[in-house]
Amino acid sequence: MTDTAATAATTSMGQEMYELIEELYPIRRSLTGDGVRETIRRVARRVPFETHEVATGTSVYDWVVPNEWNLRDAWIADLEGNRIVDLQESPLHVVGYSMPIRTRISAAELRRHAFTLPEHPDRIPYRTSYYGEMWGFCLSEKQLHALSQDEYDICIDASFEPGHLTYAEFHIAGETNEEILLSANICHPAQCNDGLSGLALVAMLASRLRLRTLRYSYRFLLSPGTLGPLSWLAANERRASRIRHGLVATCVGDRGAMTYKKSRQGAAEIDRAVANVLATSGEEHEVRPFVPWGGDERQFCSPGFDLPIGVLMRSPPGEFPEYHSSADDLRCVSAAKLEDSLQKYMAVIDVLEGNATYLNQSPKGEPQLGRRGLYRVVSGGSAGNTAIDEQALLWVLNLSDGTNSLLDVAERSGLAFARIRKAASQLVEHRLLEDAPGVTG
Repeated sequence: MTDTAATAATTSMGQEMYELIEELYPIRRSLTGDGVRETIRRVARRVPFETHEVATGTSVYDWVVPNEWNLRDAWIADLEGNRIVDLQESPLHVVGYSMPIRTRISAAELRRHAFTLPEHPDRIPYRTSYYGEMWGFCLSEKQLHALSQDEYDICIDASFEPGHLTYAEFHIAGETNEEILLSANICHPAQCNDGLSGLALVAMLASRLRLRTLRYSYRFLLSPGTLGPLSWLAANERRASRIRHGLVATCVGDRGAMTYKKSRQGAAEIDRAVANVLATSGEEHEVRPFVPWGGDERQFCSPGFDLPIGVLMRSPPGEFPEYHSSADDLRCVSAAKLEDSLQKYMAVIDVLEGNATYLNQSPKGEPQLGRRGLYRVVSGGSAGNTAIDEQALLWVLNLSDGTNSLLDVAERSGLAFARIRKAASQLVEHRLLEDAPGVTG
């Protein structure tokens, strides 16, 4: 593939992710319900994710799956029937998991059930109350100030009854049954960056990786926050022991620089792989230590599992101005940033797939690379074969004593893993390296 063709292919992937976000944006999602199922159905048109249902009342470690919630309609209307707030205009207008209600209420009482963002008077906040029996409306500060009558008619037409929590997974078998887990949250309504960008990236990774020959097996998980990963872990405790590396994808479409939150282990191979990709990208980035708050990584990294799973994102949740509001719309993400995030994920996967440990077959002094075509003909200048990366070759040869992996070499040299991997392949081809006995990765 030419450079131009490769760029076009990447651009089309970014646009495809953006279009998936655009398609899923209007769907009313919550912790449970038909919106989650519809989201999975649409993603499954692209990649055949398998749906799993967990019944209401099921114990999931210290949690219990709640009643299923489905929202049909909601509004606040004046006494003439004019709708001041209408669910049809935004799924954020109702607090998630609100109890159903239809009544006439005083403006003073209504305000006690109204949530706004005073610092952003045009925005609607995103709020939920999954485990408390309450109801509420989310509206802009301007809409709240427009409530000038003494009474209003309100309606939240929702069902709250036994049903299921729904999640989906897709598996790709590799050469080994050791797995890489890639997970995204699917319960946030009308949140393009904080919700849908991670889903779109995981779906695209699944679509791309299913076409490759892979060393590891891959498991892709789309689930509602907290209870989704917990439900999967509860159903797959034995399988969870196969997970060697993993990433939670969230907030990958905005304009922020790449940010990585390490796994609880802190120095797992996934942590080192991401750090090398970001450090050698030449772009602004940040690597943060693990903290026991955030997203679904909290469940995967809980002490009973302690899986090597980090979070690779752009602006972290809560650290971009549109977070948890109606401003996290299609303008908050772009095809270009989605592409860039996807390429970072692919680069990390290439590190994990390509990491290996070798033994130098000519360890006493440097082997003569020139007669093997691995060194420039004229020394002391830049002339020679530009396809030969002498610096990478010499680093790999020097550190390949059977104890250092290629990732070790990349870290110590400060070179991109891709350069180290390419150099190792050239040295293997010329029989200067062999796999270290009894060592994998």
